[in-house]
Amino acid sequence: MDVTGSTALVTGASGGIGAGIAGSLAARGADVVLVARSAGKLEALAAELRARHGRGVLVVPADLSTPDAGARVQEALDGRTVDVLVNNAGFGLTGRLAETTDPSAVSAMVAVNCTALTDLTARFLPGMVQRGSGAVVNVASVAAHAPAPGFAAYAATKAYVLSLSQALWAETRGTGVRVAALCPTATDTGFFDVAGQSASGGVRRRSVEQVVATFWDTLDADRPVVVDGRANEVIAALAHLAPRGPLLRAIGPRFADRVTGAPAR
Repeated sequence: MDVTGSTALVTGASGGIGAGIAGSLAARGADVVLVARSAGKLEALAAELRARHGRGVLVVPADLSTPDAGARVQEALDGRTVDVLVNNAGFGLTGRLAETTDPSAVSAMVAVNCTALTDLTARFLPGMVQRGSGAVVNVASVAAHAPAPGFAAYAATKAYVLSLSQALWAETRGTGVRVAALCPTATDTGFFDVAGQSASGGVRRRSVEQVVATFWDTLDADRPVVVDGRANEVIAALAHLAPRGPLLRAIGPRFADRVTGAPAR
């Protein structure tokens, strides 16, 4: 997909996958809108992208867990058209939900991973359809493809993202707009500073550069779901084939142990 001269909005752009995608978009000729909580990190990235690529960069600091976040992001654009929307912002929490001591953190995770993503899509997708061009890439996860004991609420939020993206892909057929879910596995980013280093469950982490390359495959493939990495494609496919009950009985407690670092009870 040619993004030259377009405007791309990337959430969670202060580091990791979001910063990598934003940089690659600017390198290919797009102006970018950077959205995240950390204004300082966004300003530093914006200065780098302007100097390196000579593109327009707008910084929009926003906490996407707040109810009016989407409206404030749209207002900050001051009428700018968004041609590519990358809903990358998200975070994960590990631990058994029955043992959580901070329900508000779980609610914030759902707000960022699901509510804000849906709100921003609802704000910018209609304009793309009206113009007959554009793309929405929602960053889901390989965890979206099966229940994940010890990571239950996070995996459920990503299953929502996966389902929404697949339905929107079907709804936008013939409009000139592409919608897809990008599903990375454990990636070497600051995600695990929040989720915990054990949250990868022993899976070898992919690099940001690898995920960014898959992002471009996602834009070019015109498929509803693209999984990062061939081995992960197989894992995701097998997860959909396996009966849920036997799968959870067989691997659930052991997976929860690896993720939470505590014995199953």
